[in-house]
Amino acid sequence: MQSNFQPLRAWFMTAMLLVLMAINFVDKVALGLVATQLMKELSLSPAQYGLLASSFFLLFPVTCIAGGFLANRLSTRWLLVAMSVLWALVQLPIALSSSLAVLIVSRVLLGASEGPAQPIAIHACYKWFPDERRNLPVSVFQQGGVLGMVGASLLIPIVNETWGWRSNFLLLGGVGLAWAVLWLCFGREGTLDTQGLRSVPQAATVSQATAAAPKRFPYRTLLTDRTVVCTIALHFAATLSFALGLTWLPTYLSDGLGYSPRHAGQLFACMLLVIALVSLALSAWSQRMMVRGVPSHIARGGFTCGCLAIGGVVFVAASTLTLVPGWKVALIAIAISMTPIIYSLGPAIVAQIAPPAQRSAVLSIEYSIAWIAGVIAPTAVGWMIRAAHNNIAIGFEHGLLANGLLLVILGIWGLKVLNPERSIVRLASRVTS
Repeated sequence: MQSNFQPLRAWFMTAMLLVLMAINFVDKVALGLVATQLMKELSLSPAQYGLLASSFFLLFPVTCIAGGFLANRLSTRWLLVAMSVLWALVQLPIALSSSLAVLIVSRVLLGASEGPAQPIAIHACYKWFPDERRNLPVSVFQQGGVLGMVGASLLIPIVNETWGWRSNFLLLGGVGLAWAVLWLCFGREGTLDTQGLRSVPQAATVSQATAAAPKRFPYRTLLTDRTVVCTIALHFAATLSFALGLTWLPTYLSDGLGYSPRHAGQLFACMLLVIALVSLALSAWSQRMMVRGVPSHIARGGFTCGCLAIGGVVFVAASTLTLVPGWKVALIAIAISMTPIIYSLGPAIVAQIAPPAQRSAVLSIEYSIAWIAGVIAPTAVGWMIRAAHNNIAIGFEHGLLANGLLLVILGIWGLKVLNPERSIVRLASRVTS
């Protein structure tokens, strides 16, 4: 292990990033939680509200990639400060304006400034941890998203009733600025930025290839590597699951399985907490194997593929078996809990292959492609529901079936091709030959 690894300092930075991710996800879901009051006060039609909601993702993938390339050259400390300040400032027009055009511009800017958040946060976190200890901290701070969504679902309705829907965005602006001030005071740039394979016992050929590898590869070479391509595909399939759960699962629980809206909301919150706990446990298990010297293609690659394939099988079971609602909920919760492992292990696999000087850009490209699933999944399930004569239960379960089969296929394929050690040797030989 590297002698300059500072565990307490590293975990403090991880806690700060967890809070940042919580703010990030509250920003994402806040509009949906005030939709009824907003539409009524501003006299918006469902089509106009849909335009406002979707505007968030207009520049999201573009700025995600742009931010990744910037983070290759600039300090992540200052980039995170700049992003959090922008998040805070663009909340103000939403809180103060009644113009649909102003609201749309504000949401576009919010989405643009939040696009690079996760890959840059991962890049910043990796600077504090050696390779074999990177799985768990990324998984921990990404649970800020779950905490943010659960907290938002509990607190925003209270704020709505007490001070009105606009107050939520003033509070979010204040919280964003407060985080920026704290990060300026305590946030620092990590120094552990060597490729982690040097800190884990590996075959001599891998160690030699890592030592001989150049500081930069052509991006085409990196992005067409089989391990990177497979990781992106697995990330995409897992994001389909996340998008299905976020956009259609609450409706499926109430209108499809017959739970009351209140009970459905409680079940959804419980499922989010289960997902967080299972994700942390799986990440810790993988990291324990890495620390004990298990090769990455097993401890990360095989582990990830196995989890996603199991999740896919459970999705297929939940969508095809005739079960009482309680069992369907349990199976869906298990399946969705298996897929977020890619969010912590996938970036770690990519970071093993991409040199530190290019890591942020490659991670941002990976995330940008995966987020396309967030646009595809809700629309595709909507079509499936319409094809099922507006039967939400049948349409949603068809979506689960399709997603499950994709996860199984990609998981099996990944067991064969996902091997970061082999990719390092292959990339080094291609460049030096």
